[in-house]
Parts: sequence; C-alpha cells; structure tokens
Amino acid sequence: MIVLQASHLKKSYDGVEVLVDASVIIRAGDKVGLVGGNGAGKTTLLKLITGEEQPDGGTIAKRDGLQMGYVSQYVQPDADTTVYQFVAEAQKPLQLMEAKLRELEAKMADPNVYTNEQRFADITQTYERAAHQFEQAGGYAWQTNVRRVLAGLQFAAEMQPLPISALSGGQRTRLALARLLVQQPDLLVLDEPTNYLDTDTLAWLEGYLKHDEGSLLVVSHDRYFLDEVTTQTIALEDGITRHYPGNYAAYVLQSQQEREQQAKLYEQQQEEIARLESFVQKNIARASTTKRAQSRRKMLERMERVERPRGDGPSVRVEFEPRRPSGRDVLQVSDLTIGYSHHIVAQHISFHLERGMRLAILGPNGAGKSTLLKTVVGLLPAHTGQIKWGQHVEVGYYDQEQSDLDDTKSVIDQVWDERLDLDETSIRKALAQFLFRGEDVVKPVSGLSGGERSRLNLCRLMLRQANVLVMDEPTNHLDIPSKEALEQALTDYSGTLLFVSHDRYFIDAIATHIAVLEPDGLVKYLGNYSDYREKVAENERIASIEQSVQNAKEHTRHPATADATTSQPSTRRRIRSSDVRKLQDEIEKWERTTAELEARLTAIGMEQSEAAAMQDIDRIRALEEEREHVEQACHQALEKWEQASLQLEMLQSESD
Repeated sequence: MIVLQASHLKKSYDGVEVLVDASVIIRAGDKVGLVGGNGAGKTTLLKLITGEEQPDGGTIAKRDGLQMGYVSQYVQPDADTTVYQFVAEAQKPLQLMEAKLRELEAKMADPNVYTNEQRFADITQTYERAAHQFEQAGGYAWQTNVRRVLAGLQFAAEMQPLPISALSGGQRTRLALARLLVQQPDLLVLDEPTNYLDTDTLAWLEGYLKHDEGSLLVVSHDRYFLDEVTTQTIALEDGITRHYPGNYAAYVLQSQQEREQQAKLYEQQQEEIARLESFVQKNIARASTTKRAQSRRKMLERMERVERPRGDGPSVRVEFEPRRPSGRDVLQVSDLTIGYSHHIVAQHISFHLERGMRLAILGPNGAGKSTLLKTVVGLLPAHTGQIKWGQHVEVGYYDQEQSDLDDTKSVIDQVWDERLDLDETSIRKALAQFLFRGEDVVKPVSGLSGGERSRLNLCRLMLRQANVLVMDEPTNHLDIPSKEALEQALTDYSGTLLFVSHDRYFIDAIATHIAVLEPDGLVKYLGNYSDYREKVAENERIASIEQSVQNAKEHTRHPATADATTSQPSTRRRIRSSDVRKLQDEIEKWERTTAELEARLTAIGMEQSEAAAMQDIDRIRALEEEREHVEQACHQALEKWEQASLQLEMLQSESD
C-alpha cells in the first residue's frame, strides 16, 4: 500500500531552480534513504513532503489518516519541561485515557456513590469501556516504551528529571528524536538523525528503525547508517530524482552500472552518427547516390539521441603529502590526566604512536575525545602525565569547532596569510581543489556554510604538509563525495594519523588501530571498526556466558539469594562449541519473560474491565497495584532481552 506519493515536484528560490522534477513513492514498511550532494535540495524536498513549504508545481498525495512525524536538523524543544515529560507528551492521548481511568477509579472508591445504584452502575460501565480502549491502544506499556527509547538515546534514569534548559544543543536534538520515536508515526521523516550520536547510540537507533513496522524517509550522509537501515534509495541530482532498490551500497553499484551502460550506448551511437554523417558528406552531391544520402540524413534527423553520461560534477581533490618523514616513534603518552580547571574528564591515559599508524579514538559523547586531542597538541594543559613527541614530527591539527578560522578575512587571505611563501596562482590552485573557484576565493569566511568551512580547513591542512595529522571529526558537514575523497587521500597518506570520528564507514576505511576512551584510561584494539566490533562482541559473549554459568551455580547453591549475585564479576575464558547454545537459551528466556509480562499487562486490563463491571472496588485497586509492579518488571526484562538480542545479532553477523 502506498502511504505517500509526490509527483514531479518543482521548487525555486529567487529564480534559482532547486527541484526540477522530483518524485517520491513510499509504501508501507519502506525504509527510504534520500541521498545527494550538499545543496542538492534534500531538505527542501523533505519540507515539501511534510507540508512546511508548498511546491511551485507537482502534486503530493497521502493516504487518508496518515500520521507523519518529522525532526529537522535544527530543533529547540520547549525548555520549561523535564526530559521525561517532553518525550512522554508524545503519548498525550494515552496519558489522558489513563488519567480518565484514575478519575473513574476514584469515583468508584467514593462511599457516597454506593447510595445510588444506577450512578455506580453507570460509572463502572464507563470504566469498563475506557479500560478496554486503553488496553487496545497499548496503554499499559507506554511508559516502558518511553523509558526504553530514552535509555537507547543515552538519557539515563538520572537525566530524565532534568529540565531541558540544562541540555546541550546536541542533547536537545536527540531528545526531539526520542519524542518522535515514542510517537510511532506511520511515516517517520528524519533529516540527518545521526548528528550528535556516538557509535553505541547509532547502533541502537539502527536496530530500532530496522525493526519498526512504520515507513521511513531519511536524509543522511552516514553511509554505514544507510546501509544498515534503508531498503530503497532515492538519489537527488540537478533537481531530479532517480529511484533504486536496495541500500546505499546497492545504489552505488547500480548507479555505476547505469553510467557504464549509458557510456557504452553513447559511444556506439556516436560511432553510428559519425558513419552516417560521413556517408552523407561523401554521397550527397553524387547523382547516383544522392537519394541514399538524403535517406541517411533523414535517419540522422529522426534519431533519438542518447545523452552523454553525466559526470559526477566537480569534486574535492585532497592530497596530503608530508614535507619530510617523521622518526619511527611519533608519540608517547604516559599516564595522562585530561580535563578543565577543576574538572577531571579522564585519567591514566597511555598510548604509543608509530610512524604510519592510524589510530581512531572512540567513546560516548562527553567522554573527552576532543579534550584528549586538544591536550595532545598543546591547546589544553595536561593535569598530570607526559606527552612526548618523536623526532622530526610536524603536526597538523584539524579542529571540528573551526575556532581558528578568522571571520574577518576572505577565503584566499585565510590561506595565503599562513603560506606567504606561495604565490597567488599556487594558492588559487590549492583552493580550486576544494571547489573554491573564481569569485568564491574572495568570499568572506563569515559567510561560508558548514561544508565550505570544512573544505577550507582541509585545504589549510593540506598546505601545511605535516607528517602527523590530528583530526577531530573531519567528516562533519562534508557530503558523501567529499568524504570519499578525504578517505582516499588519507589512505594514500604516508604519515601518521590520530583522529576522532563518529563516522563508522570512515573509521572502517582508515583506521589501523582503535582506542576507546573511558574515564580510567584507553582500551586498545588492533584493526579497523569492523575488527573492533567483532572483538567487542566476542568479549560480550564470553562475559554473558560466564555470567549465566555463575548465575546457574548461585541458583543451585542459594536459590533465594541468586538475584543478589547477578552483578558479580566473572573471569573470561575461551568459548566452547556449547557456548553458542547457552547464549541462545538465555535470549529465549528473556524473550519468553518479556512476552509473558506483556501478556499479563493485557490480561490485567481485561480483568480491570471485568472488575468494573462487577463493581468490585477492592479488586480494581489490587489490579492497579499489580499493574505497576508488572510494568516495572517488564521494563527490566525488556532491557535484558534487548541486550541479549544485540549480542545474538553481532554473533550472526560474524558467522556471515
């Protein structure tokens, strides 16, 4: 069933065409990725679909009663409510229904009601109907779902009572996303939802969206996210959309095959045109062949021409070439403590960089990754510890905050003032590699977009010719072609790289080593992001299996006190062939427990309706108390089930 169809949309601003012929078809359950370069019109298309703006031409048809939810890139929720209240408001209808139930329960508990049998019967019948509607709408599980989504998006229980005014901009954006997920619309429309999310949160969001039954339309530059979530891809280029089945990787392959096929047809037709034109030119003047030449000329006039394959358009060209190589030992960090004035962020940080290593620093938002980089390059003082750079090391630093750009300068002056040894032609040539051409080079830095500022900083970094690059979120604000160009440049780079990124596709392509920043040091892994995930999954399986063994032993020895031992640490050991079955048994156990508790919640709703019909006040109260306990147990079981399910998913991905 089609839930939304946009046909031949057109949109222009101040005479500049943004959308020329854009069409979108979304069916129930489709997960659609919308891709295209910066400025291609993706956000404009979303605004037309969601009704924020109106198209200049074309039509948009929606299924009757379609519930659409939209979170744009920039969101400022109401700061007068708490974190939990803001997300819970997405279930306002259920809250009102629940409040009505509590009101009816209070009326039934009033002794004065018993004096009027008809009035009591009316109230209990009303309660019976309301309880049934509440149960049918999933009302007995809505609070569990709110807590589950908040926890998944890194809003722990202690954060949920906080006012929104206490949150950062990135946290507010995540909170708006949480509210939308709880709302569970028929069609979810997301514009760059992966911004401000760390890798663990991204993995959770991917799992949530993949298993959500609703439809999805998402704009994202995160190729890893698109590959994990989407089942359809729409490419927007030059204001025109093209549809492809499959995720981003499938789209790239199909698009390349299309270009190759069109190039082949174009070349074949050009050869045929050249042959016909040559025949006409040689034979048009001869009486004996002029009719055949005229026939060939008409054939040329009627021929439907194959368009020349469109190139990829202007793209960034990045080349990092060190002025000279560094020594073998590049950096030694020993027992480092980082933070600000009176606030320690992390401590006991030690690691070693050798020439040619590419070390990616991972960790949750707020762990101190950017602080670590700034401390290493000397922009922040270390609290304690030692930072020792090797011989002949020349460091180039890329700041995600772009704080070292001078908004009072022009683009060319920003670069030229740092490389006075170069002439204007060389500076313009370097800027052209980053798409600053002609009048673009005299633009004020203050007027640049986020993507342009990123490209300008990459140009400055390239010209420094450093043999060590320290980069903080270098792919932020870059479109996919620019990311791919940066990846290729860093792959070819002969120097050493220390970087922070939440772009897992980028990390996978670049990193030779991974280090996870924790409050008490770094945990190091050999390999790229995929290797790191495999190792983490292996460690989690071992820990889970041994915890299960420990729990089983405790249940055997002390059944009554087993719950108190579930948090005891375990010693890791090698996985036996039977370990997989044990893990699957534990997953099935939590799945059964969750299903049983949810079934009990449904049954409680029905029993409350029956108790209301029988005017059994004591029973109604007892069921209400039981409902609260079961909801809490369901929430805990659901968390255990989700954790176990993630471990199983990782295991299955390894076996693939």
